[in-house]
Amino acid sequence: MELRIFTEPQQGASYDQLLAVARRAEETGFGAFFRSDHYLKMGSGSGEPGPTDAWTTLAGLARDTTRIRLGTLMTAATFRLPGPLAITVAQVDQMSGGRVELGIGTGWYAEEHTAYGIPFPVLGERFDRLEEQLTVITGLWETPAGATFDFQGKYYPVSDSPALPKPVQQPRPPILLGGTGPKRTPRLAARYADEFNLPFASVEDSVAQFARVRAACAEIGRDPSGMVWSNALVLCCGRDEAEIGRRAAAIGREPAELRENGLAGTPAEIVDKLGRYAEIGSRRVYLQVLDLADLDHLELVAAEVMPQL
Repeated sequence: MELRIFTEPQQGASYDQLLAVARRAEETGFGAFFRSDHYLKMGSGSGEPGPTDAWTTLAGLARDTTRIRLGTLMTAATFRLPGPLAITVAQVDQMSGGRVELGIGTGWYAEEHTAYGIPFPVLGERFDRLEEQLTVITGLWETPAGATFDFQGKYYPVSDSPALPKPVQQPRPPILLGGTGPKRTPRLAARYADEFNLPFASVEDSVAQFARVRAACAEIGRDPSGMVWSNALVLCCGRDEAEIGRRAAAIGREPAELRENGLAGTPAEIVDKLGRYAEIGSRRVYLQVLDLADLDHLELVAAEVMPQL
């Protein structure tokens, strides 16, 4: 199983803080550094110094790191037009030497849209727009050099596009889709996703949703073994109860609740729980690191959890 680091910078983080986490993750052997794509804090924290743009951050990290893969969980389709997003991701892929992955979803956080003047259609339309975005983005990337791309979309019609620039990764960077929706989410994943991710879901709920996605793959004749299956879980690891309690308190949570709903406890406990996810087919886990100043947290997991996987 591969472990990746996942951050929530809208809760309050500068670029330099994110760079420190990404570099430590790279140095200690984590597979990727991912970040959320949000413009407004959640909960009672201040969110200061304010939000950072996901793709601006990843462009900086593309130049300031050398090995670690970079991506979003998840870019909101409501935030960007598909053509410009395809250009941005392709450029960051070039800047990183081919280390970028695009996680994308419908968007769900209504308050951040109203806070920054972003239209927020009803859910059905957001799914329609996401599907068109996926068609446009993959179409632009996969159009052969020298050819043009056209798409007669309702929301994003494209005509005579040169479909440039091209990403380094061919035919395109990996696309991540995820979520718990029972119908459209599995269908979109079966058609477009290289990886299907479930955030903050139990083993039992993961089994059910993975099965829906596998069934959707079968309906279109896709072999689901070609899909990467992954989970995202909040991290709270400590050598003993005192350290676990300290790290839980730092993020405003209780150890018992984190053990139930997240990935918490001693390294041995965490390895055991990761094993239960591995048994259902999950091959990557994104560790949601909420205290970005605690770089020793990453060191502990790298030293005492990762070698057992």
